[in-house]
Amino acid sequence: MAIEDSPESRLRYGEELRSRREGAGLTQEESSVRAIMSRTHIAHIEAGRRRPSLDDAKRLDDVLEAGGVFVRFLPVKEEGRVAEHFAEAVELEKRATMIRTFASQLVPGMLQTRAYARSVFVSGDVSWTDEEIDKLVETRLARARILEDFHAPQVWFVLDEAVIRRPVGGAAVMCEQLRHIEQLALSRRIRVHVMPFSVGYYPLLAGFVSLMWFNDLPPIAYVEALKAGKVLELPSAVLSCQVAYDRSVGDAMSSAQSLALIRSVAEEFEHEQHR
Repeated sequence: MAIEDSPESRLRYGEELRSRREGAGLTQEESSVRAIMSRTHIAHIEAGRRRPSLDDAKRLDDVLEAGGVFVRFLPVKEEGRVAEHFAEAVELEKRATMIRTFASQLVPGMLQTRAYARSVFVSGDVSWTDEEIDKLVETRLARARILEDFHAPQVWFVLDEAVIRRPVGGAAVMCEQLRHIEQLALSRRIRVHVMPFSVGYYPLLAGFVSLMWFNDLPPIAYVEALKAGKVLELPSAVLSCQVAYDRSVGDAMSSAQSLALIRSVAEEFEHEQHR
């Protein structure tokens, strides 16, 4: 039977991990080396502050010879709500004080409208039923509620020009989507920079990156490719992503120029609807 993810279940999980680790005579550092995880990550799991991934649980089972306990009792979210590789990043978003995101192909989930999100999911896994797609869309829209509160994280986005020009869902969907991004920016809830095609290649172009800062945790980076994603905690790896992001902001259009371009492209899609 699956264990529902909650602060209480994470705390119990962490206490079991600490008990078995100490019973094996291992320090957090020794466990981290054997499980190929950072010591900080193990400390946060034991304190109930972080939910381990399935791969984390498998490695902990192996290292502590726990017979599958950490996989069987892994706290899980409702099935099908978010991809396993993204589950931890979603939880971290809720605790972040600052988020900096880069997207090269699609509008980031936090910014997506209902129609845009549905278009993405309909074009995704052909095995999804209409009911499953409805749940996925609602989950994605729920993430956007973080932008409704001015006391929530400061959020910046760098969007490759392809993101605002790719006609996901058609002209009407794109017009609505771009107007939505414009309104969020004008309301000062987000800051947006567009990376123009004229820049050519730049380090972040290869994928999706989200940087997060916290009051009670070290900064992390979440990187994603097709059907795969990973939370990076190693300080040198996080710093490398931060430097690449800062360089990209420097090469991108200013906030005012970016909004002007987004508005212009929205008008192009609007005119296309009436042809």
